[in-house]
Amino acid sequence: MRGPDVPAKALDARALAALAANPGCRRRAILDGAGVNKAALAGALGSPSGFGQSQFALTRGNAFEAKVKGDGGAELLRLVHEHLDPTAAPPAGAHLPDLGAPGPEGRTARTELTLREATHGAAGTGTGRWSLLDHPMFALDVAGSPAFLEPDAVVVHPDGSWTVVEIKSFPMLDGSADPAKVGAAARQAAVYVLALEQVAARLDPAPAVRHRVLLVCPKDFSNLPTASAVDVRKQRAVTARQLARLTRIEDIADALPEGTCFSPRLPADELTAAVESVPATYAPECLAACELAFHCRDRSRAEGAVTSLGRSVRAELGALTTVSDVLAAARGERGDPADPAVAALRRAARLRAEALETAATRRAPQGLDAALEADGAGAGQPGATDGTAGTWGGPHR
Repeated sequence: MRGPDVPAKALDARALAALAANPGCRRRAILDGAGVNKAALAGALGSPSGFGQSQFALTRGNAFEAKVKGDGGAELLRLVHEHLDPTAAPPAGAHLPDLGAPGPEGRTARTELTLREATHGAAGTGTGRWSLLDHPMFALDVAGSPAFLEPDAVVVHPDGSWTVVEIKSFPMLDGSADPAKVGAAARQAAVYVLALEQVAARLDPAPAVRHRVLLVCPKDFSNLPTASAVDVRKQRAVTARQLARLTRIEDIADALPEGTCFSPRLPADELTAAVESVPATYAPECLAACELAFHCRDRSRAEGAVTSLGRSVRAELGALTTVSDVLAAARGERGDPADPAVAALRRAARLRAEALETAATRRAPQGLDAALEADGAGAGQPGATDGTAGTWGGPHR
């Protein structure tokens, strides 16, 4: 579906969090499931997106992550010990296993085996050893298709429990960071927690996956790392529920025309027809999470869909799905008066008309004020014969 000789784009936790935030969008589900590069697709459709990180931000983030994990992960483990497990033994001489293996399936199997060994080595033998897994890989089933996820790090505590570590390059100023960026990081970490829970469920006994993850960021305006514990239980529950609601990829693909292809190398008209054959659910929030957001926004506006105004507005309007339907219902030309949405729109239209009428009445001159304004307008004008120029237009005015 992505075209011959077109490499697949891996589905990462950031994309999964965005997909879970909009589970009704079949277009994104099938494109992500097929490994389509949506940035290249958006450019071929004539609606390039600025979504994503700049090369400078990526370079800065990689340099900061290398600094945090330097010296055998000593600083990272110190932050985990300080913020999440201060009663445990200090992480001196931590275990850093090698996770190298061919292919994502091999890395996934190697990560699971390493987690099993590290957990038994910590809790089973009573040695109280810390273990740091640098860029492990897990598989998470998403709508019947496996997604391979790679968190920055996972720490195995001396008691055998597991913690997800997220390393970001945005700063923490006076101990707090941008709430929007922290929220995005929490949703991304929640996906990793879900994948870890599936791995833990296959072990006997199943280790505990901590729902407090460690967010590591630069301190103030320096390059020194600082950290904060973030509880992701709410994000984990929402993500799990939304992912469970996703339509299976096979069901979406079966409903497409035969031979549908999303290769950016296709002619523009064929590519547009292929993309439009899959229904999308656009919302303004897509602008911060999807490469096709500009294309879908243009289509939504052209169709007059109320979803372009936001999910909350769409939910309030019920069966009224287009702007023209809403305006017609407000004017009393369409809709059932017993419908709460229609009744509210008509009441709002009446209140608006009354407010405009009142404002126009207040602006209109009345009584003596009108006469004064008329006299003032005529005073001193050529041809004025009422004799008031000296009275209203002179120094006594």
